Amino acid sequence: MIDKILLEKLKSNFTEAFWFIKTNKVRTFLTALGIIFGVASVITMLAIGNGAEKEILAQLELVGVNNIVVTPIPDEEDENENKNEEENLESESKRFSKGLDILDANNIKKYIPSVKLVSPEIILDTYVINNGKQNSVKLIGITPSFFQASNIDIENGKGFSSYQIKNALPVCIIGKKVEKKLFTGESALGKHIKIKDVWLQVIGVIEEKLISDKAQENLGIRDLNQDVYIPVNTFLVRYRDRKIISDKVGVRNQNKNGPKKKIPRGNYHQIDKLTVQVSNSNELKSTAEVLSKMLKRRHNDVLDFEIEIPIQLLKQQQKTKQIFNIVLIIIAGISLLIGGIGIMNIMLASVLERTKEIGIIRAIGATQEDVILQFLSESILISVGGGIVGIILGIIGAYIIEFVSGIETVLTFNSIMISFLIAVIVGLVFGIFPAKAAANKRPIEALRSE
Repeated sequence: MIDKILLEKLKSNFTEAFWFIKTNKVRTFLTALGIIFGVASVITMLAIGNGAEKEILAQLELVGVNNIVVTPIPDEEDENENKNEEENLESESKRFSKGLDILDANNIKKYIPSVKLVSPEIILDTYVINNGKQNSVKLIGITPSFFQASNIDIENGKGFSSYQIKNALPVCIIGKKVEKKLFTGESALGKHIKIKDVWLQVIGVIEEKLISDKAQENLGIRDLNQDVYIPVNTFLVRYRDRKIISDKVGVRNQNKNGPKKKIPRGNYHQIDKLTVQVSNSNELKSTAEVLSKMLKRRHNDVLDFEIEIPIQLLKQQQKTKQIFNIVLIIIAGISLLIGGIGIMNIMLASVLERTKEIGIIRAIGATQEDVILQFLSESILISVGGGIVGIILGIIGAYIIEFVSGIETVLTFNSIMISFLIAVIVGLVFGIFPAKAAANKRPIEALRSE
């Protein structure tokens, strides 16, 4: 019985509140603007934040959580030499480096206990010929550990066998985009493609990886879907081995009796990238330090390589984005706060305008709780209406931002519901003070007011 009475009261109050809001449309709309824009801002900012988080996680998957990347530094001529060239030449002869090679990879795996696997890569920009058509492609010499280090699965076919690797057989695994481009509408397995002057048999196709242009730019990641992979031994035997066929190295005379000048060696490194995966992420920094010392010693104290820990770069980037997202959400929260203050101001003005009405309903038996419920109903309805409109604008805004700026946005049910609930709570909290002010008016004084 009590529940029915309470429900009837709530129904009556909300009906009255709806009638009052409908009668004062312009004022209600202006009151709700703060809530509308506040909710829209919160939804949009959360969508941007979720998109940034998704991008970071995708990039983490691409670079590997526990990976260290070693890249070689080619020998280039210094255009701003200030020292005596003969002294430089003598110094270089004492500090000759063999470059980054397969032996480095084998020794890292053998002598550093924290290393789980090592994945060397040799990269060649070349072309592929199929059915008389020529397309540019990257040919990558790899070991089987490459797929594990890069979090890549072979979707169709199989990986390289030990026999194929040992005997440098002409086999390859291709990216999904290469298959679509060369073998439209059919499987590439078992077919042959000609890369440069060598025919290779396709034995596998990797799963397609979604790699954004931004990730490629920030992390130096290739689009793995457009590459052709062959065993390292096949690459070195059938294509190129910089350790054997090196660029020109030596000295030349500018004049007959002139000073000798060093000729830069160019890219004398046998491999172009070395990915080292450690067993425990806590050992990343210490392993990188040991790795640096080991390579420097093996390269005769010549620092012709760079070592990066991608996850540290990503974590720093993630931290920066999180701070940025927090700032944006605070700004959006301030919009909601301003919207709540707007509701409170309008409701206080409404209390002053309706003083006689309050006096009459109190005189005919309405309690303070009834008056409070009446004004709270109006406040909540304004917030709910503003929240619904704000949700629609927030969703539209998120899609517009993604379309115009290219920033990925991710809308979730939780972010929408959180924004809506905050709007309702704001309306409830900021409606309490005006409602109490109305309820505390004495009926006689309210009736006497002009």
